[in-house]
Amino acid sequence: MIIIGGGVAGLMAALAAAPRQVTLVNPVPLGLGSASWLSQGGMAAAIGEDDTIDLHIADTLSAGAGLCNNYVVEKIVSAAPALVEKLVSYGVSFDRQTNGALALGLEAAHSRKRILHGGGDRTGSTIMQALIRKVRQTSSVTLLEASARRILIGDGGVLGVQISRAHETFNLEADRILLATGGIGGLYRHSTNPQGAIGHGLILASMAGAALQHLEFIQFHPTALDVVASPLPLISEAVRGEGARFIDEQGHYFMNGADLAPRDVVARSVFNHMSKGHRVFLDTSGMNALFPKRFPTIYASCVQAGLDMESQLIPVTPAAHYHMGGIAVDEYGRTNVDGLYAAGEVACTGLHGANRLASNSLLEAAVCGDVAGRAMVAQAAKRSKVLPLLPPPSVPDAQEVRDVMTAHCGVLRTGQGLEEAAEILSGLAQKNPAAELSLKIVEAALARKISIGAHTRIDQPVRQAA
Repeated sequence: MIIIGGGVAGLMAALAAAPRQVTLVNPVPLGLGSASWLSQGGMAAAIGEDDTIDLHIADTLSAGAGLCNNYVVEKIVSAAPALVEKLVSYGVSFDRQTNGALALGLEAAHSRKRILHGGGDRTGSTIMQALIRKVRQTSSVTLLEASARRILIGDGGVLGVQISRAHETFNLEADRILLATGGIGGLYRHSTNPQGAIGHGLILASMAGAALQHLEFIQFHPTALDVVASPLPLISEAVRGEGARFIDEQGHYFMNGADLAPRDVVARSVFNHMSKGHRVFLDTSGMNALFPKRFPTIYASCVQAGLDMESQLIPVTPAAHYHMGGIAVDEYGRTNVDGLYAAGEVACTGLHGANRLASNSLLEAAVCGDVAGRAMVAQAAKRSKVLPLLPPPSVPDAQEVRDVMTAHCGVLRTGQGLEEAAEILSGLAQKNPAAELSLKIVEAALARKISIGAHTRIDQPVRQAA
């Protein structure tokens, strides 16, 4: 069995598969270049005294704008409390109150405080460090620093994977492969994702014949730090959960109480205000000494960017953040290609619908990675076969597509702009897998004629139910 990707989903799958032998393929050392590591806000779980699974389900469905898979939502959300216990057993140190109880925070579109954090705003790295330690202690997991270039497919499904490392290309045999490669934010000029997050798993899956779903639904986080950087540092939604408010350069509060509305709503409001020539800031002055203690990573990013934190005004801008679409999978992470699985952001499970509820991403990655790892073990092994010797495909070049995707397939879209993008990308797609994937995203956006969730067509102004 092979797992491609070393974020939360991939690591959870590797641990779930133990003691069966697994090779975990990642192009860089574990922890580097992973969106999981960068995650600040936290992980959602209905474990508070005033909270219930049903409330968490209702909030998820509401944020998803009618396109969630209700069965999948119930399954993943219901697994959250037990997942917390499992992560703690793996050594994850979630933040706690003075009485020892787990500390819970509030984020946008949640009706209760149910967000677990680690190290303040270092939740992703807190979870990742514990999982990496656990994986390194697990003898059944072999780590291979290399890049997957092609999933090898035969009549009976998965045969193996083509690997590149340094100046060599070789094949690894496997009848079960899990893709856990993250998202697509690197296809945009402004993103909170690592630059390498350019849909590598989607490209591999598509080449192997796997179905892709809901590609048009891309979440733009409304509060990336508005500086010259790549990726843009994220200003977690938890900052607004602790009382920060939006203002513009004139000190005008323009959100009308919707600071903690679902992300698609907030991102459109911020984008529209900026389109009128305004700059947008988060006013955290009411948080005083709490800010550097509660949000050390964000505070350090602001100081590093040269901001005067005495003023407590943080310039923000929307940026590509999360892909709700991806490889179509069932409840066990299985694709339509026998032996090929997907988990984490690269997969489209149906949990998020048209707009992801804040902090459900780490939850999904951990739950679905664990489930997929166990499903791979349960699948009957197949006899070895001769692997085909194929030339490696072209290397994806995101630089060619970033300006096109940013201009025409961003927060607000039009049919004319999407058609222009499709024409440009069509000329690049044959030689550039990143352009081919971008074209698929644009075509999906063109095909969905209504505005819903994170997909907003301003030439289709009436937002309809799914």
